[in-house]
Amino acid sequence: MSKEKENIFKRPGVQSFISSLVCIILGLLIAFIVLLIINPAGAFGSIMNVIKNFFWFKNPASRLKYFGETLAKTVPLLMCALAVLFSYKVGLFNIGTPGQYCAGICAALYASLTWHWGWFPCLLFAMVAGALLASIVGVLKAYLNVNEVISGIMLNWICLYFTNATLTPVKNPTGKDTLTIASVNKGGIIPSLGLDKIFNDKYVTIAIPVAILVAVAIWIILEKTKFGYELRATGLNKNAAKYCGMMEKRNIIVTLVISGALAGMGAGCYYLTDFEQWAVTSSTVPAMGFNGIAATFLGGLNPIGTIFSSYFITHITAGGAFVDLTKYSSQITDLISALIIYLCGFVLFLKSFMNNIIRKRELKKSGQYENFKQDGRKN
Repeated sequence: MSKEKENIFKRPGVQSFISSLVCIILGLLIAFIVLLIINPAGAFGSIMNVIKNFFWFKNPASRLKYFGETLAKTVPLLMCALAVLFSYKVGLFNIGTPGQYCAGICAALYASLTWHWGWFPCLLFAMVAGALLASIVGVLKAYLNVNEVISGIMLNWICLYFTNATLTPVKNPTGKDTLTIASVNKGGIIPSLGLDKIFNDKYVTIAIPVAILVAVAIWIILEKTKFGYELRATGLNKNAAKYCGMMEKRNIIVTLVISGALAGMGAGCYYLTDFEQWAVTSSTVPAMGFNGIAATFLGGLNPIGTIFSSYFITHITAGGAFVDLTKYSSQITDLISALIIYLCGFVLFLKSFMNNIIRKRELKKSGQYENFKQDGRKN
């Protein structure tokens, strides 16, 4: 007796891919409509420049260089997305990722510019700083049942102003940004190991392949290990996990510690390339942590999918710099990026919508749909 052929659209991977693709198209379409409303003359060219990003350059060497820079900018977003994903898989919403990312910036730059540490100890210090900040959220959640969203948001702002105060002594005397690592401690810059020559860009370092390996490791931990199973079980039902002998309080704290370490690592992997300096007058937490939420859901809550979604978000954000500013204000680039990123958050909704459609079709095919509707009305 032959088995009934499985509906390919019921596969989680297929659903995630279709949902993500629909969200991307909707985001680009809405952004295009906004451009049309503001100035129809430059709408098509501007949205195409956002999509093309570095392909806008005719010179292959320039394309390769800006492709490398896009990859370098993807690393911190990917790490923040993994931080959000790891905690979400355990039933926790780590909205404190921006603060943990900020803590990583503070630790990495202070250790490099003040103590003249090498890049690897600075990177580890950034991870420890992010983990320590996240552990506060974890302890409050595990032992006092304080909502992690509330405590995370509060710590975001505390960490922001602490970072400003801590890095003020290493500020460039002629500006608001911190000193460059290259001018103070060349050993504090993450090595390229030849990648800079391939892309003709000194900011392309081993941070890129390391971030990809971390994403693969997170997938293995969550899906293929007993430790990952216990964490996911705690997220599904912590009372049931406790009944089965799992240490649910420990799992909550450990989850947030790992999540914070990932965010801190993302900060170290970016700022230790000397690509960017921290402005000690910053009044808002880094957007990287919040964008990581969008990248997580756009990637279908899968660490491997998150690699591609993080690159896409970075790609279209960087592509906003090529919008024709003679026809639009400079803020239009942020608006376009925000619209697309916002639409990325509807992946789970679309997956649920697809499942409902599939379920209705299966019930109709089996002749049980009318009974299902009647039961729904009774309930």
